[in-house]
Amino acid sequence: MDLAAAVLEGDRLALARSLSQVENGTAQGKSVLSQLFPHTGNAHLVGITGASGTGKSSLVNQLARHCRRSAQQGVARSIAIVAVDPTSPFTGGAILGDRIRMRDLAGDSGVFIRSMASRGSLGGLASTTAAVVQVLDAAGYELILIETVGAGQSEIDIARLAHTTVVVEAPGLGDDIQAIKAGILEIADILVVNKADLPGVENTERALRGSLNLSHPTPRRVMHHGKLEVVEPQPELPADSSQVWSPPILRTVALDGTGVPDLAKAIADHRSYLESSGSWQQRERWRLEAELEQLLQNTLMDGLQSRLPAGAYKQAVEDLLQRRLSPYQAVEMLVDGAG
Repeated sequence: MDLAAAVLEGDRLALARSLSQVENGTAQGKSVLSQLFPHTGNAHLVGITGASGTGKSSLVNQLARHCRRSAQQGVARSIAIVAVDPTSPFTGGAILGDRIRMRDLAGDSGVFIRSMASRGSLGGLASTTAAVVQVLDAAGYELILIETVGAGQSEIDIARLAHTTVVVEAPGLGDDIQAIKAGILEIADILVVNKADLPGVENTERALRGSLNLSHPTPRRVMHHGKLEVVEPQPELPADSSQVWSPPILRTVALDGTGVPDLAKAIADHRSYLESSGSWQQRERWRLEAELEQLLQNTLMDGLQSRLPAGAYKQAVEDLLQRRLSPYQAVEMLVDGAG
């Protein structure tokens, strides 16, 4: 049995091997993706993002535990967790410590945890995160939780991948609301103030609520191809309709699970909203467009570099340093040289 067929049969070892092949960009990994793609599109992709120190990993752990306990009620029968850790720019290594933080989930056969190194990618995700998520989707995991790196300043790529984006904040980080500075409030479908047992939680929630009124007027703003785009409400919905999604602000304490049931309900409610309003298909379209665009860029760049004469790229850089060429002239020269 080949890898793709084994993944569809529920073989966890084959799943792990397939994910490794996909992450490494091998020919076998691309073949597996192509075979599995017709079986994707069923999972609810939930992004968990926010600044470092807000307790995202602990919150993901508690959320997965709660959903598994509620499985008999139809919340989720199987859960996959994709945790992206930063790669050191000096050693090239990554700690991948989320497996340690989530060790109490390790014995649950209905949970699959995959840690990924960002490998230098910006935006809070690794370059192959979307592909890894597709494999897990095809493997039958109904809820996929994607935890971003946690840089706090550029983690907006998750809005292009996830159906539901949860932005996590915490009091006492030296700023009333870090998300305002990071510019990620606009991508939030759900806002969470974690560590709500700490002093200052009221100030953080107040700042969030005030900023939310500015960031989320009635037209919904979403990230698409790296730009904020305004999506007008559905024509059949009046502007003041209660059916227009307004991001809730929830309090949680991840260490003991306080507020996690409310978060799980909000995630389920958001999926119901997306399906009933027709936004699910629209987000799927944007997600696949963004992935196609990224793959095209990578493929065209690889093809360009493979056709360049030996040393042409380094020479172009040297010409830039010596100010003999402008960047635009260098690009034209390289494209002509690869033609």
